[in-house]
Formats: sequence, structure tokens, C-alpha cells
Amino acid sequence: MLLIYTHKITSRFTYTMKQIFRGILGIQIGFTTKVEDFIKHQGPKITYSKQALQSEFHIRSHHLLFEQGISDIDIPIEDWDGVVAFFAAGEQSALAYDIFAASFYLLSRYEEYLPHVKDPHGRYPFSESIAVQHGFIERPIIDIWAYRLLEKLQQKFPDLEAELPSFSYQSIMDVTTSHAYAYRGAIRTIYGLARDIGNLNFASVRMRFGVLLGLQKDPYNNFMELIRLHQKCHIDSHFFFQMADYARYDKNISIHHNKFRYLIKAISDYSKVSLIASYQALENTKCLWKEKKRLRNLIHRPVKAVRLRYNKIHIPYTYRELVEAEFSSDYSMGYTHKIGFRAGTCSTFYFYDINNEQQLPIKIRPFAIQDYALLAYSKEEALEKIQKIQREVAAVNGRLITVFTNANLGKPQTKYLKEVYHTFIQKLWTEKT
Repeated sequence: MLLIYTHKITSRFTYTMKQIFRGILGIQIGFTTKVEDFIKHQGPKITYSKQALQSEFHIRSHHLLFEQGISDIDIPIEDWDGVVAFFAAGEQSALAYDIFAASFYLLSRYEEYLPHVKDPHGRYPFSESIAVQHGFIERPIIDIWAYRLLEKLQQKFPDLEAELPSFSYQSIMDVTTSHAYAYRGAIRTIYGLARDIGNLNFASVRMRFGVLLGLQKDPYNNFMELIRLHQKCHIDSHFFFQMADYARYDKNISIHHNKFRYLIKAISDYSKVSLIASYQALENTKCLWKEKKRLRNLIHRPVKAVRLRYNKIHIPYTYRELVEAEFSSDYSMGYTHKIGFRAGTCSTFYFYDINNEQQLPIKIRPFAIQDYALLAYSKEEALEKIQKIQREVAAVNGRLITVFTNANLGKPQTKYLKEVYHTFIQKLWTEKT
């Protein structure tokens, strides 16, 4: 066990230490504020405080983990041997930077508590993030820092045991619109047809009639193809479905349609199935409960994981609502239109509520890429982007999570994403074997 001495044990301190050492590095740790206990300890040990006790492995602490609430913190971004870092610790510190305080800043989404102008959907704009502004959004910077710490610790304590994970990949499939033309009812079909004609979109008109007459498959209905691909390549997949009533931002086919219900039940036989909370449910806990109950009753299994429509996270209130609705995992931590690590990590972590200074019992499973962000690139560039992120995650034995939609994989105008996705999955499989 690694013993950590500090002058004051706070909720922020224990939260951050557990995430870095246990969550990322697999190192068992203990804490003490007693100098005599620290000195007596025979195993590996470090101090995290302003001053070293003796000549031990000492990391000079920033004040952030010993404060409460939010303050306007100066973040001087610097280069640390080719890696971005902040909160310099000085020459007397075994690490040049206090990676614990810096990690807490990113994990807690501290910057999202600060004043900012939200986008039209009420989301935190990625352009406000220091990771985007300083060009490290595409690196799992916390995991990189943690591995630098491990290297230093093992130089000092060669017998220090670290149970490191191995690289893993999980494919998230968003199903907010299961079918483009089928099962939509007469009124919506007529309205859609009139819109296509008005926009002179005759390709859509032809495809719509082809689907309705049974001459061709609905372009969004690629579920069995995806399942076969995932099974062949042994991919950990997780499908998220909406169970929402029709609304402005929630326009799937009726949740009462037998074909739609059968689709969800069929997929649940091959893959994990969870809930996409509707746009309206994000502001209405009763609505969230209702949608969760609908899915649970349909698949006859507990529903513990959730994604939020449009990744609309309002820190910290969204996570309080998800805990109240008894969700234990969230897959919304990422940016819809920006590739990278919103919370600075590719590792699962618990959410920390700064307003209440406590860790909430919900695991955040951050994704690095959503297919909408890939639309800014050509097919070749998009594939290279995914592979670059994969290399970054693999270098720290992390977990890469991507989010693709059945719609974008099926639309004629974005169908090149299907080639990108299939190529990436098959390359992963080839590397495994």
C-alpha cells in the first residue's frame, strides 16, 4: 500500500487521489495526517503538502484540493517535456506540476461552473474549454500525467505494485431515429413527402416510396448489419434508444408501435440496451422516470445507464437528477461536434458535485468521438482522426468510447461514415488477432 501524508484530508483530496491511484493506476493507497504514522510506515509513501517532512517523495500541493466552492483561478498553461500542464509545483517537488489539483479541475468540470454563455441548446460550448483553447483536447491528459507519476514513483519504489488495465474499446450506438420513412404514420409521412417535394429533394421522394412499397429497406435500418459486425469482431457494443413522447427535439416513431418495440427487444438479445433521455426529460425528473420505466418494462431488465439527448449536461444539476432517477452510469461526457476528452480523461470516474462538495454515486464514462464531429472531415481524414485518438488511449491503457448513430451510418449524404466505422472496427479486430 502507498501511504499519502497531507496536512488536511478533504473530500476533494480523497476523490482525486482515489481516481488517480486506484481508478487509473490500480495502486492501493491510504491517507494520514499524522507525521508519526507516516514516518513509521515501511512501504512506499509520499507527502502532498506545501512543505516536505524530510527527504521523502514530496509533491508540493496547490491550494485547490483544500478549498471549498468556486473561485476564479489563474491557469497558466505550460509545457512539461512535451506535455501540457498547469499548477507548477516548484523545484523542490518530485513532480514539476501538481497533477492532482490539475486533474480535479478537469474531472470536476470546474470551468463549467464559471460564468459562460451557453449554446442554443443550453450546453457548455467547447470553445470555452481550456483544453480546446490550449490545444490538448485530443489527449487524455490526466491519464498521461498519471503515468508520468507512476514512472517517477517506481524509480523511487521499485517494488510498488500497479495493477494496470489494458486498452479496451466500446461502441455506443445512438438510436434517436430508428427509421427514416417506415412506421411513421400517415400524417407524418404526408408532411415529410410534402417537405421533400417543396425542397426539390426527389432522391428522398423516390427512397420514401421505395421503402413504403416494400421495394427497399429503410436506410436507417442497419441494426442487424451492425450487430453482425460487432459479433464478428468481438466488439463491446451498447445501443441507446429513446422512449420519449413526440416533441420538437424528439421525433422518433411511436414508442407504442409494435415493430419499434420488437426491434428494441431483438437488439437486447445481442447487445446491452439503455436509455437516451429525451430533450424534455432533462428538465423533468418525472418524465425521466417514465421513460426509464418504459424501457425497463419492455426489455425486462434493469436500466442503469443513460445518455442525454444532444449531450445536454448542465453541471452539476443534471447529475443530481440522474442519481435521483437511480441511474448509475452516464455516457454523455463529451462534445457532439468536437473530438476529444471533455473531462481530460479516457478513464471512468465518479462525478464530483462542487456545490455540495461530495462525490455522487454515478460513474461517468467519457466518450472521445461522436460521429457528428467527424462530418467536418473527409473519409480519409475521419479515419485518421479515430486512429489517432485510439493510439492516444492505447498508450495509457485506457478505454476508448465512440458514439455513432444508425442515422448517420445510413443517410446517403453521410454514408461514408459507414465505411470509416467498418474500417476502424475491422482494423481493431486485426490488431487483436
